[in-house]
Amino acid sequence: MCVSRCLRCVGISLVPLAIVCMLSNILLLLPDRKIHFLLEGHVTREATWAPGLWGSGLLVLLGARAFVRSSKTAGCCAFRSKMLCQVMYSCVCLLAAGMCCLVSATGLVQGPLCLYNTSSGLDWGVPLKPTADHDAGYLYNRTLWSGVCLEPRGVVQWNVVLFSVLGGASWLQVVLCGANVLNTLLGLILGHGFCHNKVSPVSA
Repeated sequence: MCVSRCLRCVGISLVPLAIVCMLSNILLLLPDRKIHFLLEGHVTREATWAPGLWGSGLLVLLGARAFVRSSKTAGCCAFRSKMLCQVMYSCVCLLAAGMCCLVSATGLVQGPLCLYNTSSGLDWGVPLKPTADHDAGYLYNRTLWSGVCLEPRGVVQWNVVLFSVLGGASWLQVVLCGANVLNTLLGLILGHGFCHNKVSPVSA
């Protein structure tokens, strides 16, 4: 029953992480807690891809539900059939969470879309993104956080915190889903109760 217990634990653990990812992505779409930036298209590109909603959110929630339900499966043939499905579910969740983690890291490095001063006046763009002249040092230089972007207010801090939370939560999902791939493969190969297999001592 070790496989079943692991499936249940992973499924339950993924639920709060998926909710955190969904909430983080929703907040990223509402800089300064105002919807008009989203409606006007003035939201960071990586946030509009919504990996925390459909990837580390919806897909992982569906996977978590399948993991918990499969943990109750009895019977050898039914169990192995379920394990084959869970290997595929785990791989899909692993890819979804991995993509969300990668997009979050990209959004963090690139910096936010904001209104800033240019040589020709105010313009919308990504002034903090790495270029040949400078790298993503804005993450370590807090004077740039309030000195470059004019609108949305506090957007640099907003993006740094939420993309960090989104990336961290999705990375934990990657670890859990990766462990679950190994767990379900063991269940598929060794069967339902491999943890209960014991070696009997040889009688003299």
